[in-house]
Amino acid sequence: MQRLGQMIQQLARSKRQWETVMKASKAATASFESPAIPNRLTEVTGFGSNPGNLRMLTYVPESAPASPALVVVLHGCTQSAAGYDHGSGWSALADRYGFMLLYAEQHEANNPNRCFNWFQVGDTERNRGEAHSIRQMVEHAITQHNGDRSRVFVTGLSAGGAMTSAMLAAYPEVFASGAIVAGLPYHCATSVPEAFECMFQGQTRSAQEWGDLVRNASSHQGPWPKVSVWHGSADATVKPMNAGEIIKQWANVHGIKSEPTFSETVDGYPRRVWTDAEGEDVIEEFVITGMAHGTPLATGDDEHSYGTAGPFLLDVGISSSYRIAQFWGLTEHEADIPRIRTTPESVRHNPPTIVTDNQPAAAYEWAARNAIHKPRQDAPDPSPSHLDVGSVITKALRAAGLMK
Repeated sequence: MQRLGQMIQQLARSKRQWETVMKASKAATASFESPAIPNRLTEVTGFGSNPGNLRMLTYVPESAPASPALVVVLHGCTQSAAGYDHGSGWSALADRYGFMLLYAEQHEANNPNRCFNWFQVGDTERNRGEAHSIRQMVEHAITQHNGDRSRVFVTGLSAGGAMTSAMLAAYPEVFASGAIVAGLPYHCATSVPEAFECMFQGQTRSAQEWGDLVRNASSHQGPWPKVSVWHGSADATVKPMNAGEIIKQWANVHGIKSEPTFSETVDGYPRRVWTDAEGEDVIEEFVITGMAHGTPLATGDDEHSYGTAGPFLLDVGISSSYRIAQFWGLTEHEADIPRIRTTPESVRHNPPTIVTDNQPAAAYEWAARNAIHKPRQDAPDPSPSHLDVGSVITKALRAAGLMK
């Protein structure tokens, strides 16, 4: 009974933390995604049975070749497809390099906070729910625009990052590579209480256990998608340890060592890389020192800067969208830029300068941090002996916007 009481207290703390994050996020996002924000996306209907009840939006630049690559982009909680495109800069990259974009957008009817339901088995397994809807969108886009099936990619932020993990695991034969930004490993959670645990505490499993979850998600035997992992070291919404668990999962799937092959410095930040037996880079990791929860941006006028800073879109001097496109080979016609390569040991003992917390989303970041480090002291202490535990959990999760 004592353990049950602790569980309910932890759930209550997680609920308060989540509500703090979502309240700040909704207010900031509403201001950022005003009608003045340009919308470059076109909605597409009739793409399939759509069991996950998602919206499909696309962007096909005039510069697209006869058989363009396809990049699937999944927004984070409280965001819209158009708002995330404007902030992340993906359509500007598409203009420059000639690939097409596909955005899946969540409905509030599915999740009150517009989060993809990455913690629901019915939405993350092959041929089910939201994952199946996204797969149908991919097929429709490829068919309509003669897309290159060997160059299909997927990326997402936060809940969209976790759903990216699901798409790579459920449909590994579809995607050449993926990029998980502030996300979580595949099947880290299969229920809402587990989602809170994975986000705010993190879950540690062996590399074999993580890898088996991916291998068991389909009958695919390889080759496997390449993976790019991005996370802020000061992320208070999705604990940074999740980046390491994602690496463990995909290194095991690829059958490579858990230690990186080499490290280098890119735009002032450490990049670790894992190569396979053929010497190909199959996993990369950027942990952005001092950055909170969000997508890393560089919002300057130079050729490697894209996007607009806002809630969960943080100007830290490196464009994750550009670097991800580069990792996927979408920028190969451009001359490579000089980079400083170091050993893993030197990077470990000489971290880059901490980024000053001066982003436009600073108010959100403060709220997120204080939700962890300064929990409210006036919350009532639940008494499990007089509670219907199932009812309490269900009400809490619905109030937090994590249950349909």
